[in-house]
Amino acid sequence: MTRMVLAPALACTLAAAFALVPCGTLSADVLLIEEVRQSERMELPNNGLRTTDVRARFGEPAKTHPAVGDPPIARWDYDGWSVYFEYDLVLFTVLHKGQVIDKNED
Repeated sequence: MTRMVLAPALACTLAAAFALVPCGTLSADVLLIEEVRQSERMELPNNGLRTTDVRARFGEPAKTHPAVGDPPIARWDYDGWSVYFEYDLVLFTVLHKGQVIDKNED
């Protein structure tokens, strides 16, 4: 049974790799290097920053989500990005899909 499943998958993968035959069922995630580089140049809250410091530096969030779980994790949404907190410390900040600095900036 394993051979019957793996053989077509392997054949399709090899064909796609060598651009012989398009395989409609294959898909891949694309890492957008330029967006990652641009996001690194944006001013966003750093890990470990307190909620009071985030408010003071970035203003009031557009929306806040109550903490859930144990430890409690909360989310604040700003225009183009969200920040996640554990208790009152920043865990990480994420960009909303498609939100980057203007592509013409260097």
